[in-house]
Amino acid sequence: MKLSPTAKFLKLTLFCTAAISTSIVTPSALSLIPGLNVATAYAEQEQKTKRVPALREKVYSQLARAQKLADDGDVKTGLEALDSIQERASSMNSYEIAMMHNFYGFIYYNENDLPKAIASFEKVVAEEAIPESLRLSTTFSLAQLAMANSDYTKVIAFLDDWDTINTKPKTEAYYLLRAQTYYQLKDYEKGLEYISQVIALSDNEGKAPKENWLVLQRAMYYSLNQTGKVVAVLERLVKLYNKPEYWVQLSGMYGETGQEKQQLAVIEAAYQQGFLTSKSDLRQLAQVYLYNGLAFKAADVMSDAIEKGIAEQNAKNYAFVAEAMIQAKEDEKSIKYFVKAADLSPSGKYDQRLAEVYVNTEQYEEAADAARKALDKGSLDFESNAFVALGMAQYNLQNFDASILAFEQAEKHKKSQRLAQQWIKYVKREKVHAETLRTALL
Repeated sequence: MKLSPTAKFLKLTLFCTAAISTSIVTPSALSLIPGLNVATAYAEQEQKTKRVPALREKVYSQLARAQKLADDGDVKTGLEALDSIQERASSMNSYEIAMMHNFYGFIYYNENDLPKAIASFEKVVAEEAIPESLRLSTTFSLAQLAMANSDYTKVIAFLDDWDTINTKPKTEAYYLLRAQTYYQLKDYEKGLEYISQVIALSDNEGKAPKENWLVLQRAMYYSLNQTGKVVAVLERLVKLYNKPEYWVQLSGMYGETGQEKQQLAVIEAAYQQGFLTSKSDLRQLAQVYLYNGLAFKAADVMSDAIEKGIAEQNAKNYAFVAEAMIQAKEDEKSIKYFVKAADLSPSGKYDQRLAEVYVNTEQYEEAADAARKALDKGSLDFESNAFVALGMAQYNLQNFDASILAFEQAEKHKKSQRLAQQWIKYVKREKVHAETLRTALL
């Protein structure tokens, strides 16, 4: 069947409206196209000829010319052509006026002028004598344009208008647009109603929910501090989409909800699959290992990340490895990392820790040197500890006077006062004993 110019134009108009819908990119990149069948829409228009006035050949050809100019890249001339048509609007019927505004809207949309596009499409639906299919699709497109323009209250208003004229089952796009809009308005309870509904529809049909649906649902549960449900959504994302970020996030949420064993199992599984590649992910793995008493694994992960250039060669990271080695009872292996941390820090705190480790490993000359360096650098959280380490090192080197002097300095600090006093008595007694022994041997 050969279509009349009016039918051709209606078909083109409906396609233009649908094209706008497909092009809108919303914040979460969801597809929001309402179900629109051009053939059905044309049939509906044919059935409503008594209510919808005809689009005359003369008007059609003028609108088609304006459209062609815009399509060929001459937007300015295309708009001027539409302006000349609008000057004769008093002689046009309601349907022709609606078509004119529809073309204005389409051109403005292609020029990314959303406010003008919205204003034009609002004029389309303001006309009474237009096919209901056009009113329906244009109203939904207005909601989508308002979303793209970040005018969320208008999105709700347009969707409410759409609800009053729609007679068919609602599409996924409708629920998703509602959900997105309420999320942007921070009305997470309402947003969850809609996103959960579309996910439930998918589940009932035995289909896997789309990834971005679950991501949006997770975000709303998180915003409502419903951590248990966040975990459940992340478990689905891991199972269905197996992306590194979901494994890491699930591990973090297990930790947040006190499920440490599950946290360890998930993050270790992610590591074994090669999903943990960033410094933050590897640090999280190391911290989880440390928390679960796997200190040597924690040290190994962090030291490997440093060697591979993933984690920075800074004092903080070297100190993490060193402390993990201490917890793993590998004091000797911790020393080289404390040395690197101390060399990179203007503070003496790592020199102090190094002095303590040297004492524990009976390297007293090195302990005394590290303690003195710590005191020289300063900025110590517990200066008394450095004096205690120095005092112990000097005692073991048989430098009793130097040891007593160091402990006397430690005694000035309330935190170490009692310990220092005990050491002073002990060292003085050992000094007398050593002198007595030396005299006896002469």
